[in-house]
Amino acid sequence: MDLNQILQSVDLFEGLTAHELDRVASICVEKRFKPGELITREGATETELYVINEGFVEILLGERFGASARVVVSLGPGQIIGEMALVDQGPRSASVRATSDPTVVETIQRADFESLCQQETRIGYVIMRNLAADLSFKMRHRNLRER
Repeated sequence: MDLNQILQSVDLFEGLTAHELDRVASICVEKRFKPGELITREGATETELYVINEGFVEILLGERFGASARVVVSLGPGQIIGEMALVDQGPRSASVRATSDPTVVETIQRADFESLCQQETRIGYVIMRNLAADLSFKMRHRNLRER
């Protein structure tokens, strides 16, 4: 699928203009994976966000601690992985494994993202606002489940 169409479907980029999406697309680097290949490992410290362009991945928990990993969710085109890498440099909270052939992801390095945000402050504002809203939703949802 066309990269700009994929980026336009990603909630994180909601509110960006076509020109701004072009700027985001300019810092994306495509990576391809085969079924069973790990895209990222739980506990790793990495600095990239992944946008699924084609195919599917599964999110796995437990692998880091030697336990058998369990699949918690499957994701597909237009969904993102590793958004916290844009905020901090903490360890990955889960492993991600490709499940389709091919699985194509677009990566955005934190340094490239920060550089883009310094050049285009509105892009940074919109993305960080969307990221904050997403994290707020996830925290509320988690807190409601624990009651």
